[in-house]
Amino acid sequence: MKRLRFSQRFVAELKKITEHIAKDKPQSARAFKDALLLKIRAIPAMPYSYRQSPIADDECVRELIFKGFVVVFVISDSIDVLGIYKQNLWEM
Repeated sequence: MKRLRFSQRFVAELKKITEHIAKDKPQSARAFKDALLLKIRAIPAMPYSYRQSPIADDECVRELIFKGFVVVFVISDSIDVLGIYKQNLWEM
């Protein structure tokens, strides 16, 4: 199974999202983050089962959809989680 790696960009974007959720509901922010990371940790088992990303013309760039958020990752020697977005425009 491939190793999972998180980019600094993903970590920063996730922190911003959870901080925003925590303003109203701190427990919901923790639950969101825990559930998201659980889904992400499942990616290495079947990485090609996730949809191909429309932002890149590359079959190795995939997306995990979670509660309206899109987690972009690249399949290579490892699984590199690049970022997370919702409605904002995200560029590689």
